[in-house]
Amino acid sequence: MTPSPALNSDLLWFVRLGIDQGLFTRVQCVTVRATLGGRPDMLEFAQKLIDDDLVTNVEALEKLAGRAALKGKHGPPQEDPFVAAEDFVEDVVFTAPKREAAGPPPAFSFETVAQLDDKVLAEGLRELLSATGRHGASDLHLCAGRRPFIRKERVLSYISEHTLSADEANRLNTVLLAPGQKAKFLREHDLDYALAPGPNERYRVNLMFQKEGAAGAYRMVPREIKTLAELGFASHLDTLKKLLSYHNGLVLVTGPVGSGKTATLASMVNYLNETRRDHIITVEDPIEVVQVAKGCTVTQRQVGTHTHTFFTALISALREDPDIIVIGELRDLETIEMAVTAAETGHLVIGTMHTSDAATTLNRLLDVFPAMQQSQIRSSVAESLRGVICQRLLPAVSGGLVMACEILVNTMAIANLVRDGKTMGLRNAMETGSREGMCLMDGVVFGLWQDGKVSKETALANVSNRVIRARIT
Repeated sequence: MTPSPALNSDLLWFVRLGIDQGLFTRVQCVTVRATLGGRPDMLEFAQKLIDDDLVTNVEALEKLAGRAALKGKHGPPQEDPFVAAEDFVEDVVFTAPKREAAGPPPAFSFETVAQLDDKVLAEGLRELLSATGRHGASDLHLCAGRRPFIRKERVLSYISEHTLSADEANRLNTVLLAPGQKAKFLREHDLDYALAPGPNERYRVNLMFQKEGAAGAYRMVPREIKTLAELGFASHLDTLKKLLSYHNGLVLVTGPVGSGKTATLASMVNYLNETRRDHIITVEDPIEVVQVAKGCTVTQRQVGTHTHTFFTALISALREDPDIIVIGELRDLETIEMAVTAAETGHLVIGTMHTSDAATTLNRLLDVFPAMQQSQIRSSVAESLRGVICQRLLPAVSGGLVMACEILVNTMAIANLVRDGKTMGLRNAMETGSREGMCLMDGVVFGLWQDGKVSKETALANVSNRVIRARIT
């Protein structure tokens, strides 16, 4: 049995020696490796152990790194320390086979939470998360004063009749936290983090306190990165590929919460990773989809762990020789201003916003700036904007969800409207811009109804144009 050639010898010795000394466990190492992705070096791996509060004895870790570096000069250890002999696999990567059918609804004896010790409770919660994913649900919610529930295909359903008490919710939502994370949550009453209990599982978690007690929302991160066509952009593929072919400019992916923006962003990064030879820096809160380097070098940073804010990460990114910068969310003036600046100075910048259509997106983007900067920022956005993709996930007639999108491409006509502050005219310009790949949400939803993919009720709820609404019968 030989260790994976993808990893440096010093890292393999670092993990081997650390497990032998009891500084950390094999499971923790597998989780850290899945989180970092690619081929982390020993120092990056050690820093992640410290950042996640998995190791608090920094001095011991430094001594361990020194010994590992010496041993690494003579080659790797005989066996791969990331896996036990009885469950050896060729490589530990963040993928899993597709499931042919949804499993049964997740089940857990919430009435017994008070009687379980932390180890048993943690194992039970991990299995509950796995079962939620196997069932095909996208979210699990554990909230004090409420029955536990899941969201599947945008529909909520309870998985237990037991109402969680404040103590039960607090234990469930903190049992998987590292000591540092738990202290931060109890101090700040809010916490966002990525949970990777195993190499094939990953969840985006938001914890908070509300009037009844602690509450946790666990979002299942897809185990495979779908292509843009598989996500529902098949008829708009040429337009999206053109937007991603630029070497500078600003591309925005927008939509309401739960509209699939994260999946689209991950698919775009994966496409760029496969088709270009560039340096991609992503700034996320938290890191959800781990991108393994292919044609590109991919650097993923998490707000709170690797950098303080999106803004500080962007400032740093401009000094790190990036070609492409991906921003998890454009949420404030400083971040938006820095993103526009980066787009103007020769970088392709891709970011997300919580908006419902192209016109609203541009208004939100511009209106965060003070009045004295309006003329300047409108001119900057008119020059740097490449396009806006707005999306929604609608319930399909056949079950599941179907993608509906609105795409704006920055033509000369669009740029003039943005520069002159006449965003009310964007809709008309988009209606006549189909040759450039533009489309309106109303038209796309109407097409889905005509093709029998969505119901009349769904179509009417997502179409605002009175003329189109009248045609839906």
